[in-house]
Amino acid sequence: MINQERLLNEFLELVQIDSETKNEGNIAKVLTEKLTALGLTVEQDDAGEKTGHGAGNLFATLKGNAKGPRLLFSSHMDTVVPGIGVKPSVKDGYVYSDGTTILGADDKAGISAIFEALRVIQEQKLPHPDIQVVITTGEESGLVGSRHMDESKLAADLGFILDSNGKVGEVIVAGAGQYRIYTKLYGKAAHAGVNPEDGVSAITVASKAISRMPLGRLDEDTTANVGRFEGGRAFNIVTDYVEVWSEARSMVMDKLEAQVKKMSDAFESAAAEMGAKCENDVRFMYHGYKFSQDTPVVQKAAAALKRIGREPFYEKSGGGSDGNVFNGLGVPSVNLGIGYEEIHTTNERMPIEELNKAAELVVAIVAECVE
Repeated sequence: MINQERLLNEFLELVQIDSETKNEGNIAKVLTEKLTALGLTVEQDDAGEKTGHGAGNLFATLKGNAKGPRLLFSSHMDTVVPGIGVKPSVKDGYVYSDGTTILGADDKAGISAIFEALRVIQEQKLPHPDIQVVITTGEESGLVGSRHMDESKLAADLGFILDSNGKVGEVIVAGAGQYRIYTKLYGKAAHAGVNPEDGVSAITVASKAISRMPLGRLDEDTTANVGRFEGGRAFNIVTDYVEVWSEARSMVMDKLEAQVKKMSDAFESAAAEMGAKCENDVRFMYHGYKFSQDTPVVQKAAAALKRIGREPFYEKSGGGSDGNVFNGLGVPSVNLGIGYEEIHTTNERMPIEELNKAAELVVAIVAECVE
């Protein structure tokens, strides 16, 4: 059904376009041209201006010719470093870089699969509901593109993100949301040997607060961590200022918000007890989600996988993806494995079989969603 040679050639073309995160301008232009040539209407939002990245998010729409839920397919256009001057080669069923750069299969494999599926749908005049393709910028910088997305441009009922490293068959049915807490603690300086009783140690305040927090893996859905602790000027000075960076993650938003409150309260109460000042800057990063296997978006993905001869398997993720953001914006979305291997390293490689199956999967999802 798909044109495997065309798919591979497009993948090889895309990985050779430099697109390290924050420098997405060139690839955004190429992707816009390709989507327009495929007959989709394309818009770019202002996320680039908001974030300082090289482009905004691309929104492309293919009008449906059949009834069914409006579908979202998404991948991201940026790569990690080192991603300049990628020289791909094909060997033994894989695509490799030359070992001096990453390959960029994360996530140009996803883009290539979506594009090939669009070509097949149009060439074979297959029935399809409205299809929206969203290609995000700045995913590798902490989902900054999707987090600054113009949500008014989003028009979908079910979402499928092609950006997970499991083989085709993997369905991420739960993803942790995240808050970050930036805490500043102000104590009082004093000579540590002459009059320490006149000081208030910000380090002691922070230590007391952290000792009261539940940290690590709290349950099957929730984790918390203190990632950075910085302060102090000398051996003989009672420390008057400390900064602490911490985070909480959970697939269940009520649990996440409860954990953030425990952490914030611990800092504030310890500071109050010792006569220090606390400033907590609590920042929401992205939404958590958790689906059962009978959720419609999961059912459609599973049925499509079986249609292409793959058995679905279900996973949870403690990390974030653009799928977290889409779920937070009200589009039930799952992240799908597309099979790339050793991503974010110079050993990254893409199995050609998985690239082909990823494209087949997109076509199959569309077929499953036609009413």
